[in-house]
Amino acid sequence: MTVHFIGAGPGAADLITVRGRDLIAAAPVCLYAGSLVPDEVLAWCPPGARLVDTAKMVLDDIVAEMVAAHAAGQDVARLHSGDPSVFSAMAEQMRRLDAAGVPYKVTPGVPAFAAAAASLGRELTVPGVGQTVVLTRTSARATPMPPGEDLATLGRSRATMVLHLAVQRIDEVVAELVPNYGADCPAAVVAYASRPDEIVLRGTLADIAAQVRAADVRRTAVIIVGSVLTAAGFTDSHLYSAARCRDE
Repeated sequence: MTVHFIGAGPGAADLITVRGRDLIAAAPVCLYAGSLVPDEVLAWCPPGARLVDTAKMVLDDIVAEMVAAHAAGQDVARLHSGDPSVFSAMAEQMRRLDAAGVPYKVTPGVPAFAAAAASLGRELTVPGVGQTVVLTRTSARATPMPPGEDLATLGRSRATMVLHLAVQRIDEVVAELVPNYGADCPAAVVAYASRPDEIVLRGTLADIAAQVRAADVRRTAVIIVGSVLTAAGFTDSHLYSAARCRDE
């Protein structure tokens, strides 16, 4: 039997992959974070499935549920919001499953930053403007950031910056980014991306914090900073250029 780590997407039930949906529909046990995975996604679970809300559980208890299901010969759908490859705590679960001899597989999902970019109607890699995207977060009450991954250091490249789990520290985020990006740098915050209650805020580093406070955005939000957010007079990509040789 297998534990399936499944990217449940950013919120909208129809933004889950077909593979993810089918795995959920076949799994007799489903573990999910109730605060992040909507009921519409759980509706894919088969009748009689054991549904376990992990929102208030500690890691060892979550893994114990998986190990018990494996011992009972049951597949597990372990749902993570967005895509499990970033900020999902999947790695430490895998480490414990390896130790317990429990097999697992991973099914990717639509990440929150991609849903946020879609809501903004922007490409995050624009020719001649920005070709690098930094996905990061801040520490605050979470796990400390490794040396050299603070915002002041990462911001030196002026690459497009995407911050998860940081909206509650928006004032500190702005203060750390302004020295490298400038107060007039475009910035946006998207909360609950793809959901009916989605909130989209657009501005600059000079005013985005005030907008966040006025909208009372406190969680489930992505911060995006960079010139790509307002890029207009950029050069067309060479990919579709008439001058590009297509004989190779």
